Amino acid sequence: MLPMMFKNTWFPTVFDEFINSDFTPRPSVTAPAVNVKEDEKSYTMELAVPGIKKEYCRIKLNEEGNLSIAIENKMEHKEEDKKQHYLRREFSYTNYQQNYSLPEDVVKDQITARVENGILTVVLPKQQQEAKVSKSIEIA
Repeated sequence: MLPMMFKNTWFPTVFDEFINSDFTPRPSVTAPAVNVKEDEKSYTMELAVPGIKKEYCRIKLNEEGNLSIAIENKMEHKEEDKKQHYLRREFSYTNYQQNYSLPEDVVKDQITARVENGILTVVLPKQQQEAKVSKSIEIA
């Protein structure tokens, strides 16, 4: 977190120009935490999306065959004070989009997803490999 800076008009400093310039990075919203698990049948991605409804999540395969996950959060809070006839609105918009390269063995047309208890779970099924057979071949 950046410290709060106050502009002093009586005593300008060299640091004012540096800190308050367009070249200084601004704090940004962080990406959701992602867990990736693997078992014999699939890969499973879990993204932390607390308070996000499934309507705000979009998952698709892009033109390059990568998994694209987009999350858009729109929250509106209203408070009304009947005594003063005052209305206050607070808007909060958060957008996140990330592309993920998929392993070669993912069956792309069987990918599933769900949102439950603040977790977006994406299941990426693996292609079932044929059992390896070993046997002796008789030479004629």
